[in-house]
Amino acid sequence: MKHSIVALAIMSIGLGAAHAQDVVKLGSAAPLTGTISHLGKDLENGSRMAVDAINAQGGATIGGKKVKFELIGEDDQADPRTGTTVAQRLVDAGVKGVIGHLNSGTSIPASRIYNQAGVPQISPASTNPKLTEQDFKGVFRTIANDVQQGGALGSFAVSTLGAKKVAIIDDRTSYGQGLADETDKAVRAAGAQVVAREFTTDKATDFNAILTKIRAAAPDVIFFGGMDAQAGPMLRQIKQLGISTKFLTGDGGCSPEMIKLAGDAINSNTYCSMAGLPLDKMPGGAKFRADYKARFNGEVQLYAPYAYDAAMAIVKAMEKAGSVEPSKYLPELKAINFDGVTGNVAFDAKGDIKEGAVTVYQFKDGAWSAL
Repeated sequence: MKHSIVALAIMSIGLGAAHAQDVVKLGSAAPLTGTISHLGKDLENGSRMAVDAINAQGGATIGGKKVKFELIGEDDQADPRTGTTVAQRLVDAGVKGVIGHLNSGTSIPASRIYNQAGVPQISPASTNPKLTEQDFKGVFRTIANDVQQGGALGSFAVSTLGAKKVAIIDDRTSYGQGLADETDKAVRAAGAQVVAREFTTDKATDFNAILTKIRAAAPDVIFFGGMDAQAGPMLRQIKQLGISTKFLTGDGGCSPEMIKLAGDAINSNTYCSMAGLPLDKMPGGAKFRADYKARFNGEVQLYAPYAYDAAMAIVKAMEKAGSVEPSKYLPELKAINFDGVTGNVAFDAKGDIKEGAVTVYQFKDGAWSAL
């Protein structure tokens, strides 16, 4: 009898171990607290939807057996130092891939941790070109970079909005400054003048001093490189100071939250850009919007569909490789090519998305409307 109990105990331990091996951890890293936590949660939600969709089908078949996934979400607070701590924590937890980070300033230092550990990282939101210029084999992004987006914004300001004088503000983050630099280049290349170049921070709420300086330069367009948490209040202060100009920002301000934060200061002279197609024009956009609303009782902010495709890319690469080990599935990830929610998902030699479209939006009838 004693032998039977021991045997059953050993079998139970063995089954438990086997079951544990069938659950693969993926990491998600984004700001879940602070002024842009709504965007970070949006990113995590997209990753979670992908994991839930795979698990709902009984898991993915990898190496001849069914594997389920667990998503470990971490809060990087949009802070580079916290980001590296979070990255190490995810590596130590044994994740086999990471979807994140959101901010370029967090993604870039965190990518060094993932690279050293051999863990692939796909950012659905970080647009600074430097992320994929580090020659790290396992770093990718599912969104267009700042060279593409800044070029489109600068050209739009001059060619479409007819600007001859442009003022540029950035929040000094890798994302905001990087996008502002590329927009600056494109404005000058299109033959317009950059009459002011000012900066703030990603924590600031008072922009009166820099806006007063800009007012004296009488720009046709003010461009802001940064996030909605600053862009919304900035628009309010532009109105309060009586500055009559068009306002242009990038994907960080192209959110429903931006409209809420700007209040009655936002109007049809407000424009933003998004890397990729409008959600309703994405191949799987309409279904994704409905599924997201049903799952989280809210609207997609920005990055959820790109996070969804990033998670799916990792799992599809594992399926093709027949292994969850990064060293085995990384070659398949580099060669991945599938139709995702956002469109075709395939990476170039550096890890950038191959078909990185950019769409410009105008505020119209209470919402962002694609042009």
